[in-house]
Amino acid sequence: MADFEELRNRMVDEQLIPRGIKDPRVLFAMRRVPRHIFVGEAAQDYAYGDHAISIGEGQTISQPYMVGAMTEALDLHGDERVLEVGTGSGYQAAVLAELVRHVYSVERITALAVQARRLLEGLGYQNISIKVFNGTLGWKEESPFDRIIVTAGAPEIPAVLVEQLTGGGRLIIPVGDRYSQMLTRVEKRSGEIMKTELFPCIFVPLIGEHGWEG
Repeated sequence: MADFEELRNRMVDEQLIPRGIKDPRVLFAMRRVPRHIFVGEAAQDYAYGDHAISIGEGQTISQPYMVGAMTEALDLHGDERVLEVGTGSGYQAAVLAELVRHVYSVERITALAVQARRLLEGLGYQNISIKVFNGTLGWKEESPFDRIIVTAGAPEIPAVLVEQLTGGGRLIIPVGDRYSQMLTRVEKRSGEIMKTELFPCIFVPLIGEHGWEG
């Protein structure tokens, strides 16, 4: 039987810290959340490896470093309301829930949303809301959000998501073509939109009205 706590700590010590993830709260959350719970029994022994893992429905759970890097890029302090576009396995939502006041997560694939909700409730998270919906439209009823994280690659930054940010808010999103993207930070400051390219990445495509056609 694998020692998942040891594997989790090794993941942080060998994959995240050497690559520059510094935020102690992010590192703590990554040490705490049981990633193996979110990958299915057959893949649990590989859950803490330095790679993405298929979760079915053509979707993946992102590489641990990518989860850490995107979470750190959000610059979280503890009281934020965060929108996640693309619930997937629920792992990223769990990491966020360790760090913020409330996570609102949108998933277009019903089966994934139902599974993620079951896992997250089983782990005792009470500050995560999941909605089956076209994530490219955000979650207008709960907006504005202090932070938005998009876990799929978009052809461009959806204006509707920028509109759902608070003043001073921040959006992290992969932008590019279907096969490679640039992780991009969007900040809303005094009515102006500031865009910063962070690093290259590869995500499954963001499907929906303001993403790619399915």
